[in-house]
Amino acid sequence: MRTKVAIIGAGPAGLLLGQLLHRYGIDNVILERQTGEYVLGRIRAGLLEEGTVALLDEVGAGERAHREGLVHHGLELAFGGARHRIDLHGATGKTVMIYGQTEVTLDLMNARKAAGLTAIYQAADVKPLDFDTDRPRVSYVKDGVTHEIECDFIAGCDGFHGVSRASVKPSAIQTFERIYPFGWLGILSETPPVSPELIYSNHARGFALCTMRSTRRSRYYVQCPLDDHIDQWPDERFWDELKRRIDQKAADELVTGPSIEKSIAPLRSFVAEPMRFGRMFLAGDASHIVPPTGAKGLNLAASDVHYLSQALREYYDERSSAGIDGYSAKALSRVWKAVRFSWWMTSMLHKFPDQGEFGARIQLAELDYVVNSKAASASLSENYVGLPF
Repeated sequence: MRTKVAIIGAGPAGLLLGQLLHRYGIDNVILERQTGEYVLGRIRAGLLEEGTVALLDEVGAGERAHREGLVHHGLELAFGGARHRIDLHGATGKTVMIYGQTEVTLDLMNARKAAGLTAIYQAADVKPLDFDTDRPRVSYVKDGVTHEIECDFIAGCDGFHGVSRASVKPSAIQTFERIYPFGWLGILSETPPVSPELIYSNHARGFALCTMRSTRRSRYYVQCPLDDHIDQWPDERFWDELKRRIDQKAADELVTGPSIEKSIAPLRSFVAEPMRFGRMFLAGDASHIVPPTGAKGLNLAASDVHYLSQALREYYDERSSAGIDGYSAKALSRVWKAVRFSWWMTSMLHKFPDQGEFGARIQLAELDYVVNSKAASASLSENYVGLPF
């Protein structure tokens, strides 16, 4: 098989890149080692920046998001037993949208299918090859038969554990990482959200977050030790702990119910540099991971593929390599700002093992400053709604 761009990974990054390239007349093929059903079963983020929604609109995959997504103009920070609203729209003129990553993936899958584009699922043993030459290729095994795709470029959109970054020589890549000493225990329930906007809660017992997927489906999180297991957290224990960590009004109004999904996610900050290796590019989680506190993971993947698709369009339409030569630096500039913001939100809201009373008071002082300072509130808002692409 021959194509212009071979995309490894059929998550939101790979699918969005594929649709953008198709829109620009650039042939592409997507390889995914899992089934489509497996990809759709992964419960992930659910908050979209305006820039991400605009990209979905650009490729004709935003209609359902506008119909079913929940547009939020603000968020609430809870500490000291009270809630304080941050007016995101008032500070920036922008909003965010609550719309599950699974739904984004489904919409992009349907758009790709409607366009008649090739996506090969259950592609085993995928290997990006010769990407340091001008004739890269990707091999894979399907139904026991080895296949090969010749291409001009390879896009590694296959996530943190994917083969793309792992195929780079260690001497050619530098990684930066911070592992946080706690995780998030999250549950999904068919219950109405406790608040129309997200509540981020700093509490002596640990962080909590009240969010949602729709007006009928809620998503809640509590900070927990990394060595906890979901078997230790029956629903009743989770709801009791959540109520302890949120303000009294929210606790009184919280509607509980059986969980339909429950998981523990570790938190880490991770960046790999550069994001280009010859004719292979990394995008999304293949290159960087942020803790979910700042709601930046999916949105960073969207900005990466925006930069990459523009660079490839410039290469094919204008015969210019300036875009692909500048891709890594341009993407990483935005990535590091999002990493900083996610680290800051995480540091301000979570209970750390070694913080002591001094650290706890510093957090409360920071929160008090953020909600009472117009400049500090605007800074949080500007980063939360998403920096410009």
